[in-house]
Amino acid sequence: MNAERDLSPLTPNIVRALNDKMYEKRKVAALEIEKLVREFVAQNNTAQIKHVIQILSQEFALSQHPHSRKGGLIGLAACSIALGKDSGQYLRELIEPVLTCFNDADSRLRYYACEALYNIVKVARGSVLPHFNVLFDGLSKLAADPDPNVKSGSELLDRLLKDIVTESSKFDLVSFVPLLRERIYSNNQYARQFIISWILVLENVPDIILLEYLPEILDGLFQILGDNSKEIRKMCEVSLGEFLKEIKKMPDSVKFAEMANILVIHCQSSDDLIQLTAMSWMREFLQLAGRVMLPYSSGILTAVLPCLSYDDRKKSIKEVANVCNLSLMKLVTPEDDESDDTSHLPSQEELPSYQESVDRGTPDTDNDSSLDNISVFAPRSSPATAVTLNLDGIVQVLDRYLHEPSTGMMTRICVLKWLYHLYIKTPRKMFRHTDLLFPILLKTLSDESDEVILKDLEVLAEIASSPAGQSNSANEEPVGGQTKLQVPSPARGVLPGSCGEGARGLESSPSTPTMNSYFHRFMVNLLKRFSSERKLLEIRGAFIIRQLCLLLNAENIFHSMADILLREEDLKFASTMVQNLNSILLTSSELFQLRSQLKDLQTPESCNLFCCLYRSWCHSPVATVSLCFLTQNYRHAYHLIQKFGDLEVTVDFLTEVDKLVQLIECPIFTYLRLQLLDVENHPYLIRALYGLLMLLPQSSAFQLLSHRLQCVPNPQLMRSGHDEPPPPSSPKSESEIIDYEELLQHFEKVQNKHLEVRHQRAGT
Repeated sequence: MNAERDLSPLTPNIVRALNDKMYEKRKVAALEIEKLVREFVAQNNTAQIKHVIQILSQEFALSQHPHSRKGGLIGLAACSIALGKDSGQYLRELIEPVLTCFNDADSRLRYYACEALYNIVKVARGSVLPHFNVLFDGLSKLAADPDPNVKSGSELLDRLLKDIVTESSKFDLVSFVPLLRERIYSNNQYARQFIISWILVLENVPDIILLEYLPEILDGLFQILGDNSKEIRKMCEVSLGEFLKEIKKMPDSVKFAEMANILVIHCQSSDDLIQLTAMSWMREFLQLAGRVMLPYSSGILTAVLPCLSYDDRKKSIKEVANVCNLSLMKLVTPEDDESDDTSHLPSQEELPSYQESVDRGTPDTDNDSSLDNISVFAPRSSPATAVTLNLDGIVQVLDRYLHEPSTGMMTRICVLKWLYHLYIKTPRKMFRHTDLLFPILLKTLSDESDEVILKDLEVLAEIASSPAGQSNSANEEPVGGQTKLQVPSPARGVLPGSCGEGARGLESSPSTPTMNSYFHRFMVNLLKRFSSERKLLEIRGAFIIRQLCLLLNAENIFHSMADILLREEDLKFASTMVQNLNSILLTSSELFQLRSQLKDLQTPESCNLFCCLYRSWCHSPVATVSLCFLTQNYRHAYHLIQKFGDLEVTVDFLTEVDKLVQLIECPIFTYLRLQLLDVENHPYLIRALYGLLMLLPQSSAFQLLSHRLQCVPNPQLMRSGHDEPPPPSSPKSESEIIDYEELLQHFEKVQNKHLEVRHQRAGT
């Protein structure tokens, strides 16, 4: 700059001093400028004041020469001091050139700029608030300055500005929040610290309600919570804690829905502190907002369910997640089954992208801004105020976790609890998803955990017994494009429980009355699973069937399985399955009532049940005899044993006879052993037992049965001297409907089939 150039009202001496490299000379020039401006203020000469500021700005502060820029900065500060309370009229002209110098490459010049702005702000005080955003923007850059002197100077200015904001009631929060939202995503450690410090200040100003704008900055706060600096993490944790306290105090003014998906995303964070904090917020949101959170259920479950399988290293997260899960479950009520509006469900074309969105836990909208995307799991077509249960999304999440091999045991248990809860609370809507869930529920029966299997059986039992399952018509289109289960109607002309033979295939409906249209399908598929997974049948078969007998009607289960096994093509499996069912029937405490029903055959229903079981039990001769013993059909048992001479006696066959002898000694057959005292009325019982004795080789079972039969008393000794022989007992009135000759023929027919199959196998 030409020092001789006319820059009046600045004198040549002032101009030369401002351009000097010596700080002291520039300071003297600043004092002269201050004196000059004071005179203009006294004269109320605003034109000259503006002219001086313009010269200092254009010719000095924005000059290419570094010393000139330094002179311009100190000159502008001097102007502000001279103006005093009137500086507010010229703040824009004073601040802008100083802020430009914040970007100077020279660190000393940045320091002088910071010093100049400090003096300007100190004089103006509250008048600077209309220019707060540009000041904040400049300070946020200096907060990350590499020069310690510059950073120290910016901290002084920062504290001054905070004091002014705290004292003022005119802070424009509305215009500031967009800038805060932008700056909060900085990755610089010092910039983050600067941002958090300001949020903490604003939270503590009574006249500033930052909570209203929390959805704008919550995502950024959680990102800062993951900073490497312990100090910054602690500051952010304190800030979030203060916000949560306010939320609890003023829940009615909180925009829960706008923050739900932000929490969903951060509840899936790999950072323990972020995840625990977000999960704690989610817990409070669910308890405070209630059903407002219901549209976001699928996203919440995506985040919460994996946490339930955490070990003790993440015990705190697991405990909070469990509370979240229970709170969310309570929000689902029967009223969610009433509306039939499915407009919010994704279409078939939308499902892939929708599912991908759920997997990522990120918003499924076209807006790129992470904070604008606040409708991740919200209904697509329903109004913002509507509270809608997105059952389709929930079922997709639950189904996915059941399919994933890596899903933890506690998570699988919780998924099954959710499915059971949904079938109880919203059965009509849930049955639209049964075709999707049915295969994986059957597969889950092979789980390693007994507790998982128990919960799985509860779900399957509810599906099989729910009245809503009966109402599903064959014409109803299932959700998700799955093929609907085809459950044929019961065969006509067959009396319920009669097990009459016909041309029905394996997939036909059982002749027994069932809970609903899914019951028989369940029984068919369960037996198919036992057939394809013999290890499952061996290890868990009895456990599964016994539990089902507790959850459902035991008579229906045995009736249905017997009906299905009657048409089983794999005769070896049929024989094995019958032996298992027979063992369960004779030994399980859960089957006490069914055994009592079969014991006397006093009703047409019990007789029909016996006939149905008998026909399938024929796959195992010894099981058939034991069924006759159970039902006190001793004459027929004797006739059956006579037929054993025509059968192929194998080691397996003798083993089954051995087991039957052991069973006769068990409490279940106490009544049978006592009937041995009444020789005259139960001659065929004794004959049948002797028949079994003759079948056995000289083994421990032979000795056991032989000793028992040796205890049978002489009928003459059991009769009193004046007693007359009792007349032959009349057959049970209801049992007359049983055609024992036909049953015997059926037994021979089945055994011939087994013999043919064994010969074929031996031939190959």
